[in-house]
Parts: sequence; C-alpha cells; structure tokens
Amino acid sequence: MPSTLSPEVFEFLKNLTRNNSREWFTENKHWYTESQQNVISFLEDLIREMSGFDEELAKIDAKKSLFRIYRDTGFSKDKIPYKTNFGASLGMGKGSQKGGYYLHLEPGKSFIAGGIYMPESSVLKELRKEISLYAEDFLAVINDKEFKKYFPELDQEDKLKKIPQGFEKDDPMAEYLKLKNFIVVYGLKDEEVFAKNAVKNLTGTFKLMKPLNDFLNAPLL
Repeated sequence: MPSTLSPEVFEFLKNLTRNNSREWFTENKHWYTESQQNVISFLEDLIREMSGFDEELAKIDAKKSLFRIYRDTGFSKDKIPYKTNFGASLGMGKGSQKGGYYLHLEPGKSFIAGGIYMPESSVLKELRKEISLYAEDFLAVINDKEFKKYFPELDQEDKLKKIPQGFEKDDPMAEYLKLKNFIVVYGLKDEEVFAKNAVKNLTGTFKLMKPLNDFLNAPLL
C-alpha cells in the first residue's frame, strides 16, 4: 500500500508560516522531523511508481530530492529563516539542463510541474532551435487532447517581448521562441494531496508530461 501524506504535514507548515522564527522551529524540531519523514516516505513511493514510465527516475534518492527548508537569506531583503513548503526535484530544478519533474507541497498552493526551468543560455538556444526546426512534433505534444486538458499552456514567466536574436521575425513558432522556461504546471487542491490514491493519481498526471520532457531532452543528449 503506497504511503499517504498526513494532514499533520500541512498543520506544521501552517504553524511555521505563523511562527517563522528560529526559536519556534527549535522548539518544534520533532514536528518538522516527523513531517519531513512522512514526505520522504511519500516521495519514495511516488518515485517508485513514476519509474514505471520513466526509468531514469529510479536513480533518484527521495531524501536528496527534497529541498532544504532553511532559506538562504544572504542576498535577500526577506530575512524569514524557513521556507513554508516542502519542494522536491525529481530531475527538475532551477538551471537544470534536462527535462524533469517537480512536486511542491504547501497549504492551498500545492502543484506539480514538468519540463526545463530557467536553462542556461546555451541550452535555451538549443531548445529554441529544436522548436523552430521540429515545430510539428512540438505542437503534437502540447496540443495533445489529454495533455491540453491538464496543461492549457506553457508557463509564460519572463517571456520576451521580441523574438530572440538568430530567429526570423516571421517564424511561425515565434510565441514559443520568446519563452525563457519550458515548463507546465498543474495546481493541486489539498484534498488531492491527501487522497489515499494520491501516488497513483499524481503519477498519472506526471506521465502526461513525459512527451514534453522527451522532446526537450532530444537536442541535449
């Protein structure tokens, strides 16, 4: 029977949001440790299930995939010491040079994502060239009926206003070439996160992202 997430995980995060201080965290370290362990167990089962459609995921260590809860406040005006979510990179992260998956657990703000987030400029150029050259294949992926149902559009964050250098202004894929990220996001309700069959359901949604990852990874292999 796959692990389920305990509502206590969100109770901890809600309380941490209200009491984001080192003193409170130290006093409630046991609550954090229990919540963290529950999330790791959930991730272990999720990774195992997802590796059924993407064998690369079998190499991922659930504990290592979980981002640290401690914030890096060195260059930030916001000095709050702790993140108020549990985030896990299943082959995807900021600056990642390969398509992967991501799970974000936060009360009222949970989501899953897939694709390549904030690639470095050389990788971004390769991805844009691939989309321009193989437009038909790319459109077949993102316009797939089931894919479109969950991911109506690619993430538009930091999208360029003009077509990037090196590409024709009248390129039919111009709007996609302006993107800086190639990711899709699906928001989760709290009840979806805590459902008994959450591992199976999330795996089904993550699986829909694989054709996008396969397309993005092709020029990077």
